[in-house]
Amino acid sequence: MATVQMPSREDFAALLEESFTSGGLQEGSVVKGTIVGIEKDLAVIDVGLKTEGRVPVREFTGPGRQNELKIGDIVEVYLERVENALGEAVLSRDKARREESWGKLEGAFKNNEKVQGVIFNQVKGGFTVDLDGAVAFLPRSQVDIRPIRDVSPLMNVPQPFQILKMDRRRGNIVVSRRTVLEETRAEQRQELVQNLEEGQVIDGVVKNITDYGAFVDLGGIDGLLHVTDIAWRRVNHPSEVLNIGQQVKVKIIKINHETHRISLGMKQLQADPWQGIEAKFPVQARYKGRVTNITDYGAFVELEPGIEGLIHVSEMSWTKKNVHPGKIVSTSQEVEVQILEVDPVKRRISLGLKQTMRNPWEVFVEKYPPGSVVEGEVKNKTEFGLFLGLDGDVDGMVHLSDLDWKRPGEQVIEEFKKGDHLRAQVLDVDVEKERISLGIKQLEGDPFADAGDVVKKGAVVTCEVTDVKESGLDVKISGTDLTSFVKRAELARDRSEQRPERFSVGQKVDVRITQFDRRARKVQVSIKALEVAEEKEAIAQYGSSDSGATLGDILGTALKRAGEKKE
Repeated sequence: MATVQMPSREDFAALLEESFTSGGLQEGSVVKGTIVGIEKDLAVIDVGLKTEGRVPVREFTGPGRQNELKIGDIVEVYLERVENALGEAVLSRDKARREESWGKLEGAFKNNEKVQGVIFNQVKGGFTVDLDGAVAFLPRSQVDIRPIRDVSPLMNVPQPFQILKMDRRRGNIVVSRRTVLEETRAEQRQELVQNLEEGQVIDGVVKNITDYGAFVDLGGIDGLLHVTDIAWRRVNHPSEVLNIGQQVKVKIIKINHETHRISLGMKQLQADPWQGIEAKFPVQARYKGRVTNITDYGAFVELEPGIEGLIHVSEMSWTKKNVHPGKIVSTSQEVEVQILEVDPVKRRISLGLKQTMRNPWEVFVEKYPPGSVVEGEVKNKTEFGLFLGLDGDVDGMVHLSDLDWKRPGEQVIEEFKKGDHLRAQVLDVDVEKERISLGIKQLEGDPFADAGDVVKKGAVVTCEVTDVKESGLDVKISGTDLTSFVKRAELARDRSEQRPERFSVGQKVDVRITQFDRRARKVQVSIKALEVAEEKEAIAQYGSSDSGATLGDILGTALKRAGEKKE
């Protein structure tokens, strides 16, 4: 009888392993099993091996999933080992779900499809999301379109996500909720925009307020209500008129179908106050208004709600030319203005403030006509004269030529300084050019006018030497305030006598006036001309050069007779 050889322990283990393998049960794979029992917090699962495996019930639950296990349910588990030290199969529902999820997620990532997940924990820089077993990272910037402070309402709620990137080898998945919202929002906006038309009037709710306007929710899509379209009048900030949550009626001004941007207006629902503006505010008419805004170039004045005009800085004051408008008027101040120009096309009104007050130059000339004497303070010194501050906040100018009769203005002006109080005569007032001409020397007599008939061309006068120079003599005509200069060549008839050193300061000399021009204010004198004239006169009276008498004899006789007459 033949004997049957029994397999060894090692051969039996190999055969058993082979039977498992042939049955499709491989360690490291996902297998199906049947729940045959539930013991407290463990589920007993039969996967077709010689023994069952036990899996914690909590692995069948999780964020957004409830525990509804019952005996007989078919479940998928991950077979880690066929048998452990206790002789039981080592199973895992978490790993099974993770393996299954990774396969599905890779397919969704490849096809750019959305996946369902649950935010279940907060970590540094963001949150963790359960994608049915696979754990993904949700950056904080990808949670919502706008930053949100409280994320708790979004926790443990199943919702769609978009996979941004994934790496199975490292086990990394990054998802975004924001991308899904933007896509959904874009679809909604496109659908809503298609139902809107320019010119349509619609109700909305103020959602957000900024410096430049307000965003209005039109029922799922936002439109921008710019600050300039809130009201016809000036609105410095939207919060002056609107509040968040306020219901408003707006008109759709423009729709950009490419960007889905909608421009809204509120003032367009009211009558345009600029209609018939020229008849309402005629040129030259005066009105009272309120200063709404001040700039470097002027001030805006509200004449009525929605109608503003500009007072240019040049039209603010007759006398204050180089000051900031804020030094003349202040915001909210009520002022009287005059309409200068109305442009309905450009929607501009030019206003004048100074026109409501009398021209100070007109007032001045009425009070101080030419010839009047005024007093003023030296405000400024320039290379061409002095400026005096006068009554009525106007300035008058004393030209260099009107400072002194005798001395040059360049020399006299050095005697004055800022702050000096001076008297002057009004010479001329030009209202149009806003100029007042003054004179200081005119307060004294005009030496040319006072000279009368004494000083005239050809007259012989006595002068006093005031200075001896190499080029001639400075002299003053006796009995007058007139001065002149005797050139070296005019000091004597004979060249040998034309020496200034022959004379001394204080000496009296007779001269003949060779030129006297009142208009040019010029007088010229000569000793030589006097001697030549005396010689001609002597020859005419006492002899002739043809008589044989010498010039010395003739002049000697003439002088002797002239002396006898004086005696």
